[in-house]
Amino acid sequence: MTPERNIKINPAGNDERARSLIALIDNLIEIVNEENVELAKGLPASRLKQVDEKNRLATLFEQCVAEAVGKTANLNVQDRALREQLMDRILKLRVAMDENVMRLRAAIDASNRRIEAIMQAIREQIANVSPYGAGGRRVTSAMSYGTNVRA
Repeated sequence: MTPERNIKINPAGNDERARSLIALIDNLIEIVNEENVELAKGLPASRLKQVDEKNRLATLFEQCVAEAVGKTANLNVQDRALREQLMDRILKLRVAMDENVMRLRAAIDASNRRIEAIMQAIREQIANVSPYGAGGRRVTSAMSYGTNVRA
């Protein structure tokens, strides 16, 4: 027998683990929804206050899923209503994360457009004041030296 099969399954423990996972998912959904609201306002992704907390919760969620997949923790929920609640939360998290990915991509695109506009303005300003042309040669503007002498 493998060590994984020697683990005694405590149905009450699995239900409690499921409740903890539901609470974690609820917190993650709340943070992701807050971030989505901020992104919808047009704020750059780098200025969002939810990023650190979202990353922390996502890491915890990944660990829980990895444990379940790795069979170090068997999540066999006995209570049907609790199992359905867990599945509902997972679906809600997926919807929130799909929206989050879409909004983050839009924020990145907007940031790239801002950067390109700034770089274009800098290039234009440099071109307007540079004494050198596109070929690297010094460009002298035509100057008029007039004298206003009356005899």
